[in-house]
Amino acid sequence: MDLGKDLVAASATPLVLAILAEGESYGYAIIKRVGELSKGHLQWTDGMLYPVLHRLERHGLVASQWRSSETGRRRKYYRLTKEGRTELEAERKRWQIVDATLNRIWMRACPA
Repeated sequence: MDLGKDLVAASATPLVLAILAEGESYGYAIIKRVGELSKGHLQWTDGMLYPVLHRLERHGLVASQWRSSETGRRRKYYRLTKEGRTELEAERKRWQIVDATLNRIWMRACPA
């Protein structure tokens, strides 16, 4: 099922923040985690993820650090900041409002 560009874009910030709330991570691992969580429905690319990470970093919601991985390869690890945790909670509340609103209208428009 194609979720559409608008929905994928709108969900990017809360997904990245929530994944980083689980613990620090790097780009490829974040992309893999999105695929796992969505059961393959969301297939992100580098070109989609990194602009989101850079924007979140500019706004102080995530911080990054270059480090060597277990294999010795240098990776940029991202972690959620205190401000990022606050924004994640705000995003969660906004999405709950959208979910509840859609469910109310769908219950009336499309009864089972």
